[in-house]
Amino acid sequence: MTQTNDDVTWLTQDHYNKLKAELDHLTGPWRIEIAQKIEAAREEGDLKENAGYHAAKDEQGKTEARIRQLTQLLERAKVGEAPADSGVVAPGMLVKVAFDGDLDDTMEFLLASREVTDGDIDVYSPQSPLGKAIIGKSVGEDAQYELPNGKKAGVKIIDAKPFSG
Repeated sequence: MTQTNDDVTWLTQDHYNKLKAELDHLTGPWRIEIAQKIEAAREEGDLKENAGYHAAKDEQGKTEARIRQLTQLLERAKVGEAPADSGVVAPGMLVKVAFDGDLDDTMEFLLASREVTDGDIDVYSPQSPLGKAIIGKSVGEDAQYELPNGKKAGVKIIDAKPFSG
């Protein structure tokens, strides 16, 4: 679970450990493996037409970008507890809302930073218009937020529980 502002990203201990393990893997065994792939491809000869070499270099670039992203995230991380199961919306919670109070038009999402999810669930940032509107609201309460076109949209908080993914 995370709550991100300009300077700090709040993480639970579990998510901090998960991101740290990923960083350790990328900066250790994975870097060595990519360097070996590049060297093996380099030995094949002409680098201009060597698809294996170019693929390995692309992979290396993506890995180095992820290493920078994780390093920055973990440098500014503050480790804390998961949110309480109180029914009050907070970062790190799985939230279900009904649009304009219509119980047939609902959406469930994680209110957090995308860095800590595996992509199986929709994630909304606490800094998004929807996130800002619902933080601190309790189950049963209504909130309004501004859409990109400038119009207002309303939601009713149906459920809010700590995410355990």
